[in-house]
Amino acid sequence: HVRSRRQRQMCIRDSPNSIPALLRAPMTSSSTNAAKALLHFVSTDTYVQDTVWWLERAVIGLNLCPFAKSVHVKGQIHYVVSLATTGEDVLEVLREELQALAKTPAEVRDTTLLVMPHCLQDFLDFNDFLGDVEDVVHVLGLAGTLQVASFHPQFQFAGTDADDVTNCTNRAPYPTLHLLREASIDRAVSVFPEAETIFERNMEVLEEMGMAGWLALDVGPHDKGGANMAATAASDDNPPAQGTGL
Repeated sequence: HVRSRRQRQMCIRDSPNSIPALLRAPMTSSSTNAAKALLHFVSTDTYVQDTVWWLERAVIGLNLCPFAKSVHVKGQIHYVVSLATTGEDVLEVLREELQALAKTPAEVRDTTLLVMPHCLQDFLDFNDFLGDVEDVVHVLGLAGTLQVASFHPQFQFAGTDADDVTNCTNRAPYPTLHLLREASIDRAVSVFPEAETIFERNMEVLEEMGMAGWLALDVGPHDKGGANMAATAASDDNPPAQGTGL
């Protein structure tokens, strides 16, 4: 069930400069639950800030994706924090955000990051959930127009150990869905003649820095629940050196 290494997953087309994020509570018909969700409004800032920090320090800072800086400095990243606790509720938010992205000009919103700090914290569950995500894209008729990439604090390539540093290329502070425009990907690749080399270069960069170097970036979650999830990813049966991060 663990996702295999695929080059198209490697390059994270994200970045953030302006942070006015759309903060989403769990999708529910219960006004009581909705009211309770509003109590989390202030704390959702932490999830956006952690995601921005990860993008700036890791994705852009390590040049894991050469295409990221441009959309970052232009403020074309849209942030959505869903406090949903079930995959079904996340899918409802995903449907809305896919449709919104498709209707919004790319120069205004080129890509969307949907952060889910309270849902699908087990990577294998998250990995299975991605099949439902792809189904939503197809049902909406957006296949070939939009695609969804994924990141998770416990991300693990097939055939690797949990504490293999190369897994960090697809690790984010929280379970995250990245909504991308196919046209933007094609355009970016066309101006980067050796796009196929990005994956291997990223593997080399991470292997050289090691897990200690990755942890030193401090790009992990800064909420208690997310930190526990990240600590699990950074450890196998025998935990490596202590550190903050993924």
